[in-house]
Amino acid sequence: MKKQRLKAVALSTVLSAGALMGSAAVADQTLDAILQVGQTKTAMGQESQQRIDRLAQETDDLLQQFNVVNREIEGLRTYNSQLERQIAAQLRVMEELDESIEQVTVIERQIQPLVLKMLDGLEQFVELDKPFRVEERRARLRMLRDNQDRADISVAEKFRQVLEAYRIEMNYGRYLDTYRASLEVDGQEREVNILQVGRVSLMYQTTDTERQGAWDSEQQAWVELDRSYRNPILKGLRIARDQATQDIMMLPVQAPEAAR
Repeated sequence: MKKQRLKAVALSTVLSAGALMGSAAVADQTLDAILQVGQTKTAMGQESQQRIDRLAQETDDLLQQFNVVNREIEGLRTYNSQLERQIAAQLRVMEELDESIEQVTVIERQIQPLVLKMLDGLEQFVELDKPFRVEERRARLRMLRDNQDRADISVAEKFRQVLEAYRIEMNYGRYLDTYRASLEVDGQEREVNILQVGRVSLMYQTTDTERQGAWDSEQQAWVELDRSYRNPILKGLRIARDQATQDIMMLPVQAPEAAR
């Protein structure tokens, strides 16, 4: 009877131990499932956080881009406002230029006759002046006369050219000059050196220094000078060529004519 009780107790113990082991296995599986769920939630939470962080970064980037674009828009507004003021100023200038062009057209119509009169006066002056560098001066006048008919030269340029010719003629009266020329001396063509002392005196001397003469404005002709002028003229020629220092020269000078 005791043996049967012991067997029963032993069997009961074995069953209890098996039940405990089964419960432990089930508990382990449940715990693993819970841990798996927890890991899954953690992973999902990390992914969610990463998406949140990415969205936050994208939002910051968009905000920065918005601020940059906003500043650019503000700068463009300021620039456009400045351009509008500049365009308005340019329109005013264009209106003034249109008025000036109309005035210039009127002035051109008035200047052209003046240029022609100035050119006529200059041609007359050259022909009545002492005959120094005659061909050079006449060639300049022919060029100016031809330019008056050219359409590719503005009226302002034609006027400037005539003024320049006046300036050149004025400077002729200020300088001592010499050049080589051919003159008729005693019925023969001779090579001579011309000495021009401004518009005060115009003389010549043959290249052999044996003959000399001066221009007589009253007679409108060359008159021969005696040998007393040989050395003074020769000295003047050397000074004009920078071969001698400037000095007093005894040269023939006509008395001034009375004003008419």
